[in-house]
Amino acid sequence: MTGPTDDAASGLAAFEDSLDYVTVTVGGQLFGLPIARVQDVFIATRITPVPLAPREIVGLINLRGRVVTAVCMRRRMGHADAPDAAGSGERELTAVGIDLGGEAFALIVDSVGEVMRLSRATFEAVPIHLDRAWASLAEGVHRLDDRLLVVIDVDTVLTIELPVAA
Repeated sequence: MTGPTDDAASGLAAFEDSLDYVTVTVGGQLFGLPIARVQDVFIATRITPVPLAPREIVGLINLRGRVVTAVCMRRRMGHADAPDAAGSGERELTAVGIDLGGEAFALIVDSVGEVMRLSRATFEAVPIHLDRAWASLAEGVHRLDDRLLVVIDVDTVLTIELPVAA
């Protein structure tokens, strides 16, 4: 016979044995961002371009009075821009807010999906055959029933080489 304490302990053990992700898609691929790193999800409008910034940085966003650096995940992963990405700074882009060392960033993605809780037991190292651009930005993968969830290393994604002044 199990009591309430046993049920609570088994629930806590299951919770501690899981990993939670906010899922996003970029170029048709499913990626997972560790939920503890995600501050918010929002639609980015009025992006101000930054002259001479690296290609991955699409500009700056004013988010509730805070200046946020917008990073295009398509570009960061070596994909071409989305077909509808051309045009003015007035377009709407799906963004995931991330904080790194007190600085605010917005990862611009194609879409945001659901929150997934997956068992730590299904987490695997980055496969050797994974695209090099993706592999360099990944912590590992989870094999789902119908596709691969690539887990993003947020710190690595936000480590962008700045151009050297001539």
